[in-house]
Amino acid sequence: MQHDAAQPAHNAHSHGAGSARLAAWLTISCAIAALAGWWLLDNGTVVAGRWLLLVAYISGSWLPLQSALASLREKGPDINLLMLLAAWGSALLGNPVEGAGLLFLFTLSAALESYTLERATRSIDALTQLRPDTVTRVDSAGNEQQVSVDEIQPGDLVRVRPGERIGVDGEVVDGSSSVDESTLTGESLPVDKQPGSPVYAGTLSFNGSLLVRSLRPASESMIERIARLVQQAQSEQPAIQGRFERWQGGYVWFVIALTSASGLAHYLGWIGKHAGDPRASIYAAMVVMVAASPCAVIMSIPAAVLSGLTRAARRGVLFKAGSYLEQLAHVKCIVMDKTGTLTHGEPEVVQVLDGMNGNAGNHALLQQAASVERLSEHPLAGAVVRAAEQEQLPRLDARTFHSHTGQGVHATLRDEQGELWVGIGNRLLFTEHGVDVPQDVWQRAEELREAGLTALIVGTQHGGGGVIAVADRMRSEAAEAISRLRELGIRRLVILTGDHRVVGEAVGSAVGADEVLSELLPAQKLESVKAMRGRYGALAYIGDGVNDGPALAAADIGIAMGEAGTDVALETADVVLMRSDLRALPFALWLAKRTEAAIIRGLVIAFSVIAFLLFSAAFLSIPLWLAVLLHEGSTVVTILSGTYLLVEPYREQ
Repeated sequence: MQHDAAQPAHNAHSHGAGSARLAAWLTISCAIAALAGWWLLDNGTVVAGRWLLLVAYISGSWLPLQSALASLREKGPDINLLMLLAAWGSALLGNPVEGAGLLFLFTLSAALESYTLERATRSIDALTQLRPDTVTRVDSAGNEQQVSVDEIQPGDLVRVRPGERIGVDGEVVDGSSSVDESTLTGESLPVDKQPGSPVYAGTLSFNGSLLVRSLRPASESMIERIARLVQQAQSEQPAIQGRFERWQGGYVWFVIALTSASGLAHYLGWIGKHAGDPRASIYAAMVVMVAASPCAVIMSIPAAVLSGLTRAARRGVLFKAGSYLEQLAHVKCIVMDKTGTLTHGEPEVVQVLDGMNGNAGNHALLQQAASVERLSEHPLAGAVVRAAEQEQLPRLDARTFHSHTGQGVHATLRDEQGELWVGIGNRLLFTEHGVDVPQDVWQRAEELREAGLTALIVGTQHGGGGVIAVADRMRSEAAEAISRLRELGIRRLVILTGDHRVVGEAVGSAVGADEVLSELLPAQKLESVKAMRGRYGALAYIGDGVNDGPALAAADIGIAMGEAGTDVALETADVVLMRSDLRALPFALWLAKRTEAAIIRGLVIAFSVIAFLLFSAAFLSIPLWLAVLLHEGSTVVTILSGTYLLVEPYREQ
């Protein structure tokens, strides 16, 4: 295969020096020469027929010979050597046509496998090709010029017209558009972009013109980094593959010994019907050599792992190594950060209650509170202002704004009816300013706090007031995703949060968590993860990748979730969910389990065929060509079984 990322998949059939195209041409050459040579021999043209068969042997031996020699230099004999010995041994025994047929089937299998595995990685290579080679740079005078994308530096302005692919990672400075980000996140719906929105190279702008400020060089764009991460993941062996490849060297020596013992047993008459016939005994031994070769065993693992990694990347799930795909399949406990993972990490108004009439949609109270909070820098002030903007409530003129640390804020508002003092804070604020807030407001605020909400008390100088309930909005898909995780075998789900116990337990109850640990500092989160690893075994931790670094690193599998993948997530986590959608988590777990199932299925097929062929070679005297056909057929079947992961249907719910 040509792609460096696939090199570790090379084994009996993936010859390191050859690509799928070269293997295909050698297969065709071997087939034509073998058929023509057999026909000429059959029709009495012996010399020409032998020369053509020699061409078939050279074509069929070219790639396996290179791999066999490389393996002998580095780590010892491999499966290619077994096949070469069987094919050339057949020729020496006077069966050149059968040996040529063996080499043809071997190279045909190699070509099919190389092509199949190359397809598994081609979609990742295609990612970087989505980034345009040139972009329209805009200078300080507003002049536009087409330049190579590699010339763009951080801070440069780039014009993106409707229907164009964005060439840089950056931030929208001017304009708006809907952008297709499916190449990065797997999100099928376009994402609206306005000034301040992030955009990424390789994504497609649909219907608006954008002026984008570049944030990083083209070589460090998100799409380039994703491609490198996936290539790195494909190049690293999962543990099971490493075990089998270490086992391969010793197994080849075992096959050679078994072949020798089989030939001797046939010659001595202990098995078979070739007692005293050295030629027939050697031929029977070569059938054993082919039957025992573990090509399908070795190929079943990289086929499934490469397909799993590629399928994951298509859905915006990045595994940094195939070993993490393997480990995730065995996770039984998932620990989740709350803020930014189960919730959006951005507070919003969920209820507005007037202390006088209990009207849940009291626009006047919200308008007054938002007019004051516009001048505040408190994190919850933005939630109140956004709620008023969504209701399209006009802003009231605010004067004499004051903020009192530990108490709250207040201002004097003016409208056509005159001036009104409005405060938002605790009892001390209203007591010091002589404002009497109705008792019903305090009682309702306490009820809201007990329900896990943040209650903002609003009071006015005329004794009016109310309460605004603010909460970090739960992700709509959270409960569905966790339910799906349960179906996939997760036995325990724990939530960690730095929030108050009431808030944490409210979220835990909503999603059906088994345990909620609240009021934790980052160091305490780390210790909690370590303790739970000891109690529950293999554990995955999922956070937003911003402040969860220690916990992500301490877990068996660290999973970071963030829009298009934050820098911290790409550096710290083992798995990155490229978009903020928890439904990607059960998909990743499902894919890990399906990958493991594909590996096991391939190994069962491979070992079953080996056992059948060994029995047949020992007691049924099957011909060499049939052993090769069944052997190579089982290899192709295991490859196809693994690559089925690329298209296997996934049930979202």
